[in-house]
Amino acid sequence: MIPKIGITEDHLLKANSLLSVVLSDEMTLYIKTRKFHWNVTGESFMELHKLFEAQYTELEIIIDEIAERIGKLGGKTIGTMNEFSKLSRIKENPKKYPLQRTMLLELLTDHEILISELRKDIDKSADINHDVGTADLFTKILQQHETNAWILRRYLA
Repeated sequence: MIPKIGITEDHLLKANSLLSVVLSDEMTLYIKTRKFHWNVTGESFMELHKLFEAQYTELEIIIDEIAERIGKLGGKTIGTMNEFSKLSRIKENPKKYPLQRTMLLELLTDHEILISELRKDIDKSADINHDVGTADLFTKILQQHETNAWILRRYLA
């Protein structure tokens, strides 16, 4: 059933497509952050182990909010790694286990990519899809990525 919430059917489809891309981005970053949590070694092991855990825990909440938003807009949420990898704007690095500094740099780069992409997604949501609810969700997610990028940047200073 198509929701009757003041957004056209075409705009609902576009909104759900965009939400699926952002969901894929978040899932990819979640998997990378988990991988680094599991594989971090060295002098600051425990501190980074806990930092990565805190960040992937935040990502779990973001992922669930995006998936629920897709449902609220009448869509079906994708849910396979294959689907996520096809849509994600950030990429994984299979079979690579970087040192701490490289882990931090990679996660920082990914957060910054998502921040830049979310800025565009917020405009598309509000101006093209006339979906201020999704724009608001994306703004909240962008702010979380800005905080996490700032924290990672401080480790690299």
